[in-house]
Amino acid sequence: MKTKTFILILIMAGIAVTSCQKTQPIGESGIEAADDAVFAETLFDDVFASVEIASGIAESELKSSVVDSCPVVTVTFPGEGLWPRNVVIDYGTECVGLNEVVRSGKIMITMTAPRKQKGAVRTVTFDNYFVNGVKMEGTKTVENLGFNTNQNVVFGISLTGGKMTFPDGKTIEREVEREREYISGFLTLTPWDDECLITGVATGVNLDGKSFTHTITNALHWTAACRFIVSGTKRFEVEGIEPFDLDYGDGKCDAYATITRGDESKEITLRFRHPKFPANN
Repeated sequence: MKTKTFILILIMAGIAVTSCQKTQPIGESGIEAADDAVFAETLFDDVFASVEIASGIAESELKSSVVDSCPVVTVTFPGEGLWPRNVVIDYGTECVGLNEVVRSGKIMITMTAPRKQKGAVRTVTFDNYFVNGVKMEGTKTVENLGFNTNQNVVFGISLTGGKMTFPDGKTIEREVEREREYISGFLTLTPWDDECLITGVATGVNLDGKSFTHTITNALHWTAACRFIVSGTKRFEVEGIEPFDLDYGDGKCDAYATITRGDESKEITLRFRHPKFPANN
């Protein structure tokens, strides 16, 4: 009987301790983890946009070609037929784009078939490719999975060996498994009306050497006409930090998102330059 009473007391004590625990406030570690994540998201989404435009150029060409001066897009045919095709987006030693984003090096794409064809695969790699002083590496695979039940085309996206190296040698490592559902613009001739809903998970190691998992809890809404994700939410699980959420907003094209934990929230700025490296701003 005494033993049962003792166990009951321990259980009640445990309940009391648990009920008194409070959600930890969002500190600098949480903000920095969010900055790392949204920065990596922005730069790899930028690669996707570049690949989409270059793919359109590649499909319109029936012979080897060089298009534009910054960047130079070269299309070649490794076999005797029209497919597969190899595409190189060459930004040279410095190519200044919209919003003063500076790129250099090459993005290389292998296309097995036209992007609108189910089963078509585009494999993306990098050759000494930098964005605003940050080196990007990895292999990105984009596969046309066909139409879903909403009659929208879906692409499977994977990133393996993703890595971003900063001027001081620190890195962000990133692996991704996602899907992009086109809800607008896929069948038009211009890429600027494209809109996608993105779902899936990213894992890796942030600038502070902490492992992370980012799970999309409400589909991210990406539009080609906006620099950043316009809506959707993600759940952040970072080693040593209490989980929190990131909300990109209600669809407005702006450069802000909100991180929340419990009743606390903080606004952060989305950007193509990491706030820890102002010398590259």
